[in-house]
This record gives sequence, C-alpha cells and structure tokens, in this order.
Amino acid sequence: MRIGVYPGTFDPITNGHIDIIRRASKMVDRLLIGAAQNPGKNPMFSLEERTEMVCDEIDAIQETNKKQGHHCDIEVTSFGNLLMHFAEQNDAQFIIRGLRAVSDFEYEFQMVGMNARLNPNIETVFLMSSERHQFISSRLVKEIAVLGGEIKEFVSPRVEARMMTAIGQKK
Repeated sequence: MRIGVYPGTFDPITNGHIDIIRRASKMVDRLLIGAAQNPGKNPMFSLEERTEMVCDEIDAIQETNKKQGHHCDIEVTSFGNLLMHFAEQNDAQFIIRGLRAVSDFEYEFQMVGMNARLNPNIETVFLMSSERHQFISSRLVKEIAVLGGEIKEFVSPRVEARMMTAIGQKK
C-alpha cells in the first residue's frame, strides 16, 4: 500500500491546497493530511478548527475520485511532532509537498535534505501548483480577508464563511 502524507498548517485551507490533495490522491492508496500545530505561524484558527476545515473539504474530493474510478482513502489528522516522526508513525513512504514558486523550492530543498538524514526511506514528492493556484497563499488570503477584500476565488464557500465569522469575532 502506497501511503503519502500531505502536511501543512492549513490556516486556512485554500483552493491551492485542495488542488494538491486532489492530484496527490491519484498517486497513493492512502493519503494522510496532517494539520501541523505550528504555533510559530501565529494561526488565525485553532488546530482543531483547521483540522475540521480540512475534513469539510475532503468529502467532495472523495466523491469525485469515486466517480472517476480512483480509490484513495483520505484521512485528516493533526500533529505536533516532527514531520518525519509523524510520517513514520503512519507507515508513510512519501511526503507530498506543493510548490508555487522558486522561493518555495529553496525552503523545501533544505527540508528534504534534513528529512533524508532523519529517514532516508521516506521520499519527498513535489507537485507544482496548477497555474491558476500558483499565487494563492494562506497568509495572503488572511490578509485580504482582514482588510475587507474578496476571497471567494481563493477558498471554498465554507472556508470563506468561517473566515468572515472569525474576523467578525476579532473586531
């Protein structure tokens, strides 16, 4: 069984993340989406809220996969330890990462080197963001939303509603 881990902060989950999840789910038999604790990023949403948002978005992907004849068990969980330890605990052979730009590659390149030292048996697979999603980042989506801009092109209606509620509570 091919098991992949797609880690991220998902604060919030964007259409770019969804695109990577859809594509990765066609490459593995089981895809574990790991919402990372990552307090250093000062998330807008709690770990529980971020995990719930990701879960809400997965149902549509699984339904589409079934219609297209792809079978991949997609699970969502959270983690607060090293990514490599998380991957090992879940018997993953692959870590899946999305790349938007050269700057992403530079950071990810360092991470691959470190992760390979921790466990050379787990491969990192990079998926380039689709052209229409290359510019989307959670950080920019949050900034646009907080400043009153329109975000519906970047996130699902469910995520947009959660963000508007969260911003309303913070004002």
